[in-house]
Amino acid sequence: MVFALLAMAGNLVMQADPVRPMFDFTQPKAPSLWQAVNDGVMGGVSRGVFGITPAGILEFTGTLSLENNGGFASVRSRPANLGLKPDDSLIIKLKGDGRDYSLNLYTNRPLMAFSYRANFSTKKGEWLEIRAPLANFVATSFGREVTSAGPVNPREVVGIGFMLADKKAGPFKLEIESISAQVKK
Repeated sequence: MVFALLAMAGNLVMQADPVRPMFDFTQPKAPSLWQAVNDGVMGGVSRGVFGITPAGILEFTGTLSLENNGGFASVRSRPANLGLKPDDSLIIKLKGDGRDYSLNLYTNRPLMAFSYRANFSTKKGEWLEIRAPLANFVATSFGREVTSAGPVNPREVVGIGFMLADKKAGPFKLEIESISAQVKK
């Protein structure tokens, strides 16, 4: 955790940089804020679905298929102003299945299959906290880097999502407990 030192009445006190929750999966409207997008949009047959558990966990499950040139399954938030700032880091508490996923940021740019990506690995059955500074995201389209896009502009980000595209057919499960933004002071 990043800490800032503050002087208070001659004493040094450690204070964590502020964390702002971005999604609350315990709210009744939480499922309506998310959608699954799978390779069926391009002829593939992967199946990825999501649900919110009674404990307020977003579960993203399904089966990745490489048939018909497929190979991705994703869940993403519906477009909204996420209020990200240039020095923000995303903090995701999640439990995976040992597979490699990507955390995607979607913008309002009119480019097909465009997102900014940061890849991460999971450990089967273990809760992890993933920290991803906005500066670490790479512009991609159809899974390929777009060097001309420049760095992510936080004001353009209108969605966040998780994608599995590890070229390994079979079942998957990713659980997301929380998504927050932390701005460095």
